[in-house]
Amino acid sequence: MLSLTTGLAPLVLAGLLGWTGAVKVFSRGTAQQAPKTALALMLRSSERATTVLRATGAGELLIAAGLLVIPANPVPGAAAAVLGAGFLVYLGYGRTMAPESSCGCSAREDTPITWRAFARAAVVLIGGAAVAPAQDTWWSAVSERPAGALVFLAGAAAVLVALSADLDRWWLLPLRRTRLRVFGHPLLGTAAGNHQVPVAASVELLENSLAWQAAAPVVRSALLDHWEDDGWRILQYSGVYGDGENARPVAVVFALDATAGRDTGDDPVVRVSYVDADSGGAVAVDELGAVPSRKSLPMAG
Repeated sequence: MLSLTTGLAPLVLAGLLGWTGAVKVFSRGTAQQAPKTALALMLRSSERATTVLRATGAGELLIAAGLLVIPANPVPGAAAAVLGAGFLVYLGYGRTMAPESSCGCSAREDTPITWRAFARAAVVLIGGAAVAPAQDTWWSAVSERPAGALVFLAGAAAVLVALSADLDRWWLLPLRRTRLRVFGHPLLGTAAGNHQVPVAASVELLENSLAWQAAAPVVRSALLDHWEDDGWRILQYSGVYGDGENARPVAVVFALDATAGRDTGDDPVVRVSYVDADSGGAVAVDELGAVPSRKSLPMAG
């Protein structure tokens, strides 16, 4: 097993470095992502960060090519080990100096630096150190034990995918959605069939919606009340409509799917109603300006 691992390590490292290097070099997202990285803060320039990211990607591609073509040569493995060590130093410094910034490791991750980035850098370091003294080629390992090689490569690919935050949308988010559908939300202790999410999650989803942006000039309070009605979660705020002598207090009422959350995919439909605080009557739709036209919503009983 050890010989198989050592023999196939160049192929695994080449796949990892080839993917991250190609994204850095060829993706247009590199320039967009660079300002969000810890590297931009270190260099105090988004342009310099973009240049360094692309140069690093080119180096990764070169090492990946060496691992594929001359795996028995110690140079590509040693270069990978040095690169992994450099990644670890950068991640440690970036995590300390700019904990909320991304690492830019694949030029697509926009999440803060976490243990997964360190683990992936450690894989490069350890893998490179293991490959450097090896004398076997990856193609001989595959030809001698094809079934074992297939199992090893599948497991290695699964590990690398799990260590890549920018691939979460392809496997982790669908897995979370399935868990919520089957078991309900763990914070509510719901059984299967009752999939309501916490009110705080609904508020967060609402405040990132276009309906909230349109109604925000009217809203004057934090969440005052909430309730459920026929599958909708109703969120009530107070507000002021109009200016000067024409200003009048209103209740701003939003409704969205009670099961919607950040893990449920597309943006949910949000319904909006304005209710006069004095008369209890709905404010005429044509008075709402940019706020979407929606039917009136039920008030709490």
